[in-house]
Amino acid sequence: MFAAGVKVITAAARAVVRGARKRRCYHDASIFVTLAKPAVRMVASNDAGSFEGMPTPPSDDLPRMPARPREASKRDFGRVVVVGGSVGMAGAPALSAMAALRSGAGLVELIVPESVVAIAAGFDPCVMTCGLPSAEGCFASGTAGTLASRLGHASAVAIGPGLGRSAAVRELVASLWRHLDRPAVFDADALWALSLCGSLAEHAGPRLLTPHAGEMLRLLGRDPAGPEADDRPFLEAEARRMAADTGAVILLKGSGTLVTDGRRVARNTTGNPGMATAGTGDVLTGVAAALLAQGMSPFDAARLAAWVHGRAGDAAAADLGEVSMTARDLLDRLHVVFCELESD
Repeated sequence: MFAAGVKVITAAARAVVRGARKRRCYHDASIFVTLAKPAVRMVASNDAGSFEGMPTPPSDDLPRMPARPREASKRDFGRVVVVGGSVGMAGAPALSAMAALRSGAGLVELIVPESVVAIAAGFDPCVMTCGLPSAEGCFASGTAGTLASRLGHASAVAIGPGLGRSAAVRELVASLWRHLDRPAVFDADALWALSLCGSLAEHAGPRLLTPHAGEMLRLLGRDPAGPEADDRPFLEAEARRMAADTGAVILLKGSGTLVTDGRRVARNTTGNPGMATAGTGDVLTGVAAALLAQGMSPFDAARLAAWVHGRAGDAAAADLGEVSMTARDLLDRLHVVFCELESD
């Protein structure tokens, strides 16, 4: 049954809902339906893609994904490989993998230490999984060669969610940074490993880094809990400098997320404080990797991923409030945002 919060229900909308109850998003040229848990929140408008309580519609200069041709197959939309996970952290790379699927990637594979592969495989049957040798809960030393051969089929790679911290992880991330020729997102524990690698100027493929304030400071060789963590102008200036020095795109997370390639700068306007909860960064990583896999440049992928991620957070906050929302709630509303972009 629909919740009391339903604003408008037309006869056409009822027919759409009856015909597709299991879907998360319905569109009949004038209506979108967002399923909250457990309620249903529906907003009707003369303009498809209007969302009550979500004040930041897509701007004209926001990058867009191309329309999908009718004759397309899953291989036309890229293969994302997520590398991460460790004992106690199997959910982090799974969130990234599921977000990549929700963001249009045709195929998604999750590569984790064999000690957690059974757990990782249980999150979503649409995600392929592979376990590699593990030691002390993380990837074992010497796995870089095996991993490199599997990544040769990837369109884009996401590295870091739940990866853990060990000498073997540091060795693995350093090798991937220097030698992986695929577009790659480095996040979470991969950023910890990169902070120990010295110069990041040499790398074999397009790179996107997604640090929050503490991770940015660690990359700069500073105390992640130091006073600069609250100095946003300093962090943004350093992000721009690092992007220019390394040839990477940096997405500096936080209120007013900044995206820069060292020359260009873009600021995101979506999102809310409810997104300050575990796992939301993993969702962002998956969205960005999916956009890279579908052929977007790192700068454009970062801009669109930040907007989509924040917009999904705004949809979750509108349904559930900022206090109770979780990363899974963002994941469950990515479809709403992509429906809006398709109709814009």
